[in-house]
Amino acid sequence: MTPILHATGMSRSFGGVHAVRDMSLEVAKGSITGLIGPNGAGKSTLFNLLSGVIKPDGGTVVFNGRDVTSLAPWKRARLGMIRTFQLAREFQRMTVLENLMLAPQLQLGETFWPNFLTPGKVRQQEAEIYEKACEVMEIALLAKLRDTYAGDLSGGQKKLLELARTLMIDCDLILLDEPGAGVNPALMQTLTDMIRRLNRDHGKTFLVVEHDMDMIAQLCDPVVVMTQGGYLTSGPFEEIRQNPAVIEAYLGETADV
Repeated sequence: MTPILHATGMSRSFGGVHAVRDMSLEVAKGSITGLIGPNGAGKSTLFNLLSGVIKPDGGTVVFNGRDVTSLAPWKRARLGMIRTFQLAREFQRMTVLENLMLAPQLQLGETFWPNFLTPGKVRQQEAEIYEKACEVMEIALLAKLRDTYAGDLSGGQKKLLELARTLMIDCDLILLDEPGAGVNPALMQTLTDMIRRLNRDHGKTFLVVEHDMDMIAQLCDPVVVMTQGGYLTSGPFEEIRQNPAVIEAYLGETADV
Protein backbone atom coordinates (compact mmCIF):
# COMPACT_ATOMS: atom_id res chain seq x y z
CA MET A 1 0.00 0.00 0.00
CA THR A 2 1.18 3.52 -0.79
CA PRO A 3 2.46 5.41 2.27
CA ILE A 4 0.58 8.61 2.96
CA LEU A 5 3.06 9.44 5.73
CA HIS A 6 6.74 8.56 5.69
CA ALA A 7 9.05 9.69 8.49
CA THR A 8 12.72 8.80 8.54
CA GLY A 9 15.47 9.30 11.11
CA MET A 10 13.34 11.32 13.51
CA SER A 11 15.30 12.48 16.55
CA ARG A 12 14.63 14.88 19.40
CA SER A 13 16.42 15.50 22.69
CA PHE A 14 15.44 17.55 25.69
CA GLY A 15 18.61 18.49 27.51
CA GLY A 16 20.46 15.22 27.96
CA VAL A 17 17.38 13.04 27.43
CA HIS A 18 16.97 11.43 23.99
CA ALA A 19 13.17 11.25 23.77
CA VAL A 20 13.20 10.04 20.14
CA ARG A 21 16.27 8.71 18.38
CA ASP A 22 16.54 7.73 14.70
CA MET A 23 12.88 6.66 14.52
CA SER A 24 11.35 5.82 11.14
CA LEU A 25 7.68 5.15 10.45
CA GLU A 26 5.37 4.56 7.49
CA VAL A 27 1.58 4.88 7.46
CA ALA A 28 -0.10 3.25 4.47
CA LYS A 29 -2.92 5.16 2.80
CA GLY A 30 -6.28 3.77 3.90
CA SER A 31 -4.90 2.04 6.99
CA ILE A 32 -5.53 2.38 10.70
CA THR A 33 -1.98 2.11 12.00
CA GLY A 34 -1.38 1.71 15.73
CA LEU A 35 1.60 3.09 17.65
CA ILE A 36 2.24 1.51 21.04
CA GLY A 37 5.02 1.16 23.57
CA PRO A 38 5.65 1.30 27.31
CA ASN A 39 5.55 4.59 29.20
CA GLY A 40 8.49 6.76 28.23
CA ALA A 41 8.95 5.05 24.85
CA GLY A 42 8.71 8.38 23.02
CA LYS A 43 5.29 7.97 21.41
CA SER A 44 3.92 11.40 22.35
CA THR A 45 7.14 13.14 21.33
CA LEU A 46 7.05 11.38 17.97
CA PHE A 47 3.42 12.45 17.51
CA ASN A 48 4.41 16.05 18.22
CA LEU A 49 7.23 15.77 15.68
CA LEU A 50 4.95 14.31 13.01
CA SER A 51 2.31 16.99 13.50
CA GLY A 52 4.78 19.89 13.72
CA VAL A 53 4.05 20.82 17.32
CA ILE A 54 7.78 20.55 18.03
CA LYS A 55 10.74 20.64 15.63
CA PRO A 56 13.03 17.62 15.21
CA ASP A 57 16.77 17.70 15.84
CA GLY A 58 17.08 15.48 12.78
CA GLY A 59 14.99 13.53 10.29
CA THR A 60 12.32 14.22 7.68
CA VAL A 61 8.53 13.97 7.50
CA VAL A 62 6.97 13.40 4.08
CA PHE A 63 3.19 13.67 3.74
CA ASN A 64 1.48 12.78 0.45
CA GLY A 65 4.84 12.99 -1.28
CA ARG A 66 5.71 16.43 0.09
CA ASP A 67 8.41 17.22 2.62
CA VAL A 68 6.57 18.95 5.50
CA THR A 69 9.36 18.76 8.09
CA SER A 70 9.65 22.53 8.43
CA LEU A 71 5.93 23.34 8.16
CA ALA A 72 3.87 24.64 11.09
CA PRO A 73 0.92 22.52 12.31
CA TRP A 74 -1.68 24.78 10.67
CA LYS A 75 0.08 24.49 7.32
CA ARG A 76 0.11 20.70 7.63
CA ALA A 77 -3.59 20.85 8.47
CA ARG A 78 -4.30 22.75 5.26
CA LEU A 79 -2.50 20.01 3.36
CA GLY A 80 -4.76 17.40 4.99
CA MET A 81 -2.94 16.23 8.13
CA ILE A 82 -5.04 16.71 11.28
CA ARG A 83 -4.30 15.65 14.86
CA THR A 84 -6.28 15.35 18.04
CA PHE A 85 -4.95 15.59 21.58
CA GLN A 86 -5.16 13.33 24.61
CA LEU A 87 -7.06 16.10 26.40
CA ALA A 88 -9.87 17.34 24.18
CA ARG A 89 -9.45 20.97 23.08
CA GLU A 90 -13.02 22.00 22.40
CA PHE A 91 -14.36 25.55 22.62
CA GLN A 92 -16.11 25.08 25.93
CA ARG A 93 -18.54 28.00 25.81
CA MET A 94 -19.70 27.20 22.31
CA THR A 95 -22.31 24.58 21.49
CA VAL A 96 -21.61 21.30 19.73
CA LEU A 97 -23.08 22.77 16.53
CA GLU A 98 -20.98 25.93 16.80
CA ASN A 99 -17.81 23.90 17.39
CA LEU A 100 -18.47 21.97 14.20
CA MET A 101 -19.36 25.02 12.11
CA LEU A 102 -16.17 26.74 13.20
CA ALA A 103 -13.96 23.85 12.06
CA PRO A 104 -13.83 24.33 8.24
CA GLN A 105 -10.85 26.38 7.16
CA LEU A 106 -10.77 29.52 4.99
CA GLN A 107 -14.43 30.45 5.45
CA LEU A 108 -15.46 33.55 3.50
CA GLY A 109 -17.19 35.11 6.49
CA GLU A 110 -13.97 35.10 8.51
CA THR A 111 -12.53 37.97 6.51
CA PHE A 112 -13.81 41.52 6.32
CA TRP A 113 -14.55 42.35 2.68
CA PRO A 114 -16.58 39.31 1.51
CA ASN A 115 -19.26 40.17 4.08
CA PHE A 116 -19.83 43.44 2.22
CA LEU A 117 -18.86 42.63 -1.36
CA THR A 118 -20.30 39.12 -1.73
CA PRO A 119 -22.75 38.59 1.15
CA GLY A 120 -24.75 36.09 -0.90
CA LYS A 121 -21.73 33.81 -1.24
CA VAL A 122 -21.05 34.12 2.47
CA ARG A 123 -24.62 33.11 3.32
CA GLN A 124 -24.56 30.24 0.83
CA GLN A 125 -21.32 28.87 2.26
CA GLU A 126 -22.63 29.16 5.81
CA ALA A 127 -25.78 27.27 4.83
CA GLU A 128 -23.67 24.51 3.29
CA ILE A 129 -21.51 24.30 6.41
CA TYR A 130 -24.61 24.14 8.60
CA GLU A 131 -26.03 21.30 6.51
CA LYS A 132 -22.75 19.40 6.68
CA ALA A 133 -22.55 19.92 10.46
CA CYS A 134 -26.03 18.42 10.86
CA GLU A 135 -24.97 15.38 8.85
CA VAL A 136 -21.78 14.99 10.88
CA MET A 137 -23.68 15.20 14.18
CA GLU A 138 -25.83 12.29 13.03
CA ILE A 139 -22.73 10.24 12.15
CA ALA A 140 -21.12 11.03 15.52
CA LEU A 141 -24.33 10.40 17.50
CA LEU A 142 -24.25 14.00 18.74
CA ALA A 143 -27.45 15.31 17.15
CA LYS A 144 -29.35 15.34 20.46
CA LEU A 145 -26.55 17.41 21.97
CA ARG A 146 -26.32 20.02 19.22
CA ASP A 147 -27.23 22.93 21.52
CA THR A 148 -25.20 21.69 24.50
CA TYR A 149 -22.11 23.64 25.48
CA ALA A 150 -19.03 21.59 24.62
CA GLY A 151 -17.66 22.18 28.10
CA ASP A 152 -20.64 20.30 29.55
CA LEU A 153 -20.01 17.12 27.55
CA SER A 154 -18.58 13.98 29.11
CA GLY A 155 -15.03 12.92 28.31
CA GLY A 156 -16.24 10.40 25.74
CA GLN A 157 -18.60 12.88 24.09
CA LYS A 158 -15.76 15.38 23.78
CA LYS A 159 -13.68 12.74 21.98
CA LEU A 160 -16.60 12.12 19.61
CA LEU A 161 -16.81 15.87 19.02
CA GLU A 162 -13.09 15.99 18.19
CA LEU A 163 -13.52 13.23 15.65
CA ALA A 164 -16.60 14.95 14.26
CA ARG A 165 -14.62 18.15 13.72
CA THR A 166 -12.15 16.26 11.55
CA LEU A 167 -15.08 15.32 9.29
CA MET A 168 -15.79 19.02 8.81
CA ILE A 169 -12.29 19.48 7.39
CA ASP A 170 -10.98 18.21 4.07
CA CYS A 171 -8.28 15.94 5.52
CA ASP A 172 -6.68 12.66 4.50
CA LEU A 173 -4.71 11.68 7.62
CA ILE A 174 -5.84 11.91 11.25
CA LEU A 175 -3.35 11.49 14.08
CA LEU A 176 -5.24 10.30 17.16
CA ASP A 177 -3.48 10.85 20.49
CA GLU A 178 -5.02 8.38 22.96
CA PRO A 179 -8.64 8.64 21.79
CA GLY A 180 -9.73 6.24 24.53
CA ALA A 181 -8.28 8.28 27.42
CA GLY A 182 -11.03 9.43 29.78
CA VAL A 183 -13.75 7.60 27.87
CA ASN A 184 -16.13 5.47 29.92
CA PRO A 185 -16.80 1.89 28.76
CA ALA A 186 -20.30 2.78 27.56
CA LEU A 187 -18.90 5.17 24.95
CA MET A 188 -15.66 3.34 24.13
CA GLN A 189 -17.34 1.04 21.60
CA THR A 190 -19.16 3.99 20.05
CA LEU A 191 -15.83 5.77 19.62
CA THR A 192 -14.19 2.66 18.16
CA ASP A 193 -17.06 2.15 15.73
CA MET A 194 -16.87 5.77 14.60
CA ILE A 195 -13.14 5.52 13.83
CA ARG A 196 -13.82 2.37 11.85
CA ARG A 197 -16.65 4.06 9.90
CA LEU A 198 -14.53 7.12 9.12
CA ASN A 199 -11.88 4.79 7.74
CA ARG A 200 -14.20 2.53 5.79
CA ASP A 201 -16.90 4.93 4.58
CA HIS A 202 -15.05 8.25 4.39
CA GLY A 203 -11.59 7.13 3.34
CA LYS A 204 -9.75 8.56 6.36
CA THR A 205 -6.31 7.20 7.23
CA PHE A 206 -5.40 7.00 10.92
CA LEU A 207 -2.28 6.81 13.04
CA VAL A 208 -3.40 5.96 16.58
CA VAL A 209 -1.41 6.21 19.82
CA GLU A 210 -3.33 4.32 22.48
CA HIS A 211 -2.71 2.47 25.76
CA ASP A 212 -5.98 0.53 25.59
CA MET A 213 -4.88 -2.69 23.90
CA ASP A 214 -8.46 -3.83 23.34
CA MET A 215 -9.00 -0.77 21.14
CA ILE A 216 -5.71 -1.36 19.33
CA ALA A 217 -6.64 -5.01 18.76
CA GLN A 218 -10.04 -4.07 17.33
CA LEU A 219 -8.88 -1.28 15.06
CA CYS A 220 -5.23 -1.38 14.08
CA ASP A 221 -3.29 -3.24 11.43
CA PRO A 222 -0.37 -2.86 11.40
CA VAL A 223 0.83 -2.01 14.89
CA VAL A 224 4.20 -0.28 15.35
CA VAL A 225 6.03 -0.72 18.65
CA MET A 226 8.44 1.84 20.11
CA THR A 227 10.80 1.47 23.03
CA GLN A 228 13.47 3.77 24.45
CA GLY A 229 12.76 6.37 21.80
CA GLY A 230 13.19 4.11 18.79
CA TYR A 231 11.62 1.46 16.59
CA LEU A 232 11.28 -2.05 18.00
CA THR A 233 9.04 -3.98 15.60
CA SER A 234 5.77 -3.86 13.66
CA GLY A 235 3.12 -6.23 12.32
CA PRO A 236 -0.38 -7.56 13.04
CA PHE A 237 -1.49 -7.22 16.65
CA GLU A 238 -1.64 -10.96 17.30
CA GLU A 239 2.00 -11.33 16.24
CA ILE A 240 3.05 -8.24 18.20
CA ARG A 241 1.52 -9.42 21.46
CA GLN A 242 3.43 -12.71 21.30
CA ASN A 243 6.78 -11.18 20.32
CA PRO A 244 9.33 -11.83 23.13
CA ALA A 245 11.03 -8.48 22.50
CA VAL A 246 7.71 -6.65 22.93
CA ILE A 247 6.92 -8.59 26.11
CA GLU A 248 10.34 -7.73 27.47
CA ALA A 249 9.85 -4.05 26.60
CA TYR A 250 6.67 -4.08 28.67
CA LEU A 251 8.57 -5.70 31.55
CA GLY A 252 6.79 -8.99 31.11
CA GLU A 253 3.33 -7.50 31.75
CA THR A 254 1.62 -9.56 29.06
CA ALA A 255 -1.81 -8.30 30.10
CA ASP A 256 -0.81 -4.86 28.76
CA VAL A 257 0.24 -6.11 25.33
